[in-house]
Amino acid sequence: MHYLLRRIKRVKMILPALTEATSPYWRPIKYSLFPPLGLATLAAYLDPNLEIDLQDEHVEPLNLEDDPDLVIIQVYITNAYRAYRIADHYRRKGAHVALGGLHVTSLPEEAAPHADTIFLGPGEDTFPQFLRDLAAGTPQRRYPSFAKATEGRQSNLRTLEGIPPIRRDLIKRHRYLVPNSIVVSRGCPHHCTFCYKDAFFEGGRSFYTQRVEDALAEIARLPGRHLYFLDDHLLGNRRFSRELFTGMRGMNRVFQGAATVDSILRDDTIELAAAAGLRSIFVGFETLSNSSLQGAGKKQNLGRDYRAVIQRLDDLGIMINGSFVFGLDGEERDVFKRTVDWAVTSGITTATFHICTPYPGTQLYSEMTAQKRMTTSNWDLYDTRHVVYQPQGISPQALKVGYDWSYREFYRWGNIFKAARAHRSSKHSLKHLAYSAGWKKFEPAWDFVIRLKQLSQMRPMLEAVLAPVAGETPLRSERYGGQALEKGGHEVRSSVPESV
Repeated sequence: MHYLLRRIKRVKMILPALTEATSPYWRPIKYSLFPPLGLATLAAYLDPNLEIDLQDEHVEPLNLEDDPDLVIIQVYITNAYRAYRIADHYRRKGAHVALGGLHVTSLPEEAAPHADTIFLGPGEDTFPQFLRDLAAGTPQRRYPSFAKATEGRQSNLRTLEGIPPIRRDLIKRHRYLVPNSIVVSRGCPHHCTFCYKDAFFEGGRSFYTQRVEDALAEIARLPGRHLYFLDDHLLGNRRFSRELFTGMRGMNRVFQGAATVDSILRDDTIELAAAAGLRSIFVGFETLSNSSLQGAGKKQNLGRDYRAVIQRLDDLGIMINGSFVFGLDGEERDVFKRTVDWAVTSGITTATFHICTPYPGTQLYSEMTAQKRMTTSNWDLYDTRHVVYQPQGISPQALKVGYDWSYREFYRWGNIFKAARAHRSSKHSLKHLAYSAGWKKFEPAWDFVIRLKQLSQMRPMLEAVLAPVAGETPLRSERYGGQALEKGGHEVRSSVPESV
């Protein structure tokens, strides 16, 4: 349903950027990967006859000289100060300014002075009611994380059924390497102490999916072959994911996504995903220490055999982007070398390292605050690359130095070649080498292509690297099933479309 807004003719939707993404000297490719899907999702509720301008400051300079009637800004923790300045600017010009997103939900009292309206929680819950109120001339200051039922009572029944098709026509596809990003679920079934999710979905379901037929229809709308599922946990609902992958077979897609250790080992769902075109997966290994996993609430990793995960994905020709967190309580200075050595010898294709960062609204932040261990509330530093709390077992300086060393060490040419040789298939080794080196060793070339606005010319190369290895994707559940795999127990040690 579209909403005709009285006295509103021009709508501006903004994703403010981090400082480094707008630098005249350097444009990291990671900021030009995905368009602001959350804003495009909410734009679908607006009257299509309105003048709508969706701007992502990561890929284009903002035009602040215009005069929109309604401004909607998506706020993350590391763009919060920039978002507030933009919001203040447009309020002075007389626009109705609405703020939402993870940071607004976590700290509504901080955001409220910069907005006429703030949204808490998922946008599908709150945005339609806001538009109804705005059309009636009675917009509220705050829209909580429940959707209002028609009889006026609060409801915590969250659903993705009936949401209108995303306004992909507002996305400047040529500015992104991966314009075909898609989200078919919201949230995650797990509850890690460092994750934003619990605060964002407070008051209702914290994990729910689209109808399979709606997800397949959205996939069918997308041009080209490549897709990137931005879901926190693509395998989180076993029935949904199995039906989705079954429906995708024959669509000639190659895609990437994210899943957990336990879901990869659970049954043959990962084989179904591979048969449907899964070629690269983000896996939250986080730490090689069981005690650190326990402390972080990462129960889905406890007692799981990480090497069985790697072997299974390798057999299917699926590359791994491994996620690792440094600075969890109990870790010492050897954690960096142990983690990098393990990732390299295991054949992890790309690694994403993080300094543990307690975000406001998370259980970890509450615990750290109570222990008086938080050392700064400068949100610009909450980017998982700076130390914002007092670690235990290691100094803040050593944590930062070890984090920086880990990235350099993992992506040394020698280690890239060593990790590539860990695969049993020579073609998989070549894919690994092309993907890992292309991601990290040619950043000046990426910067050049971004500035020329020619990222779309690189997509065929990405699709070629993600092409299947001949003979892979068998449905071999009998090889991996049973309690023996589930109980593997030697010491092993997570982009929701938001409310704007």
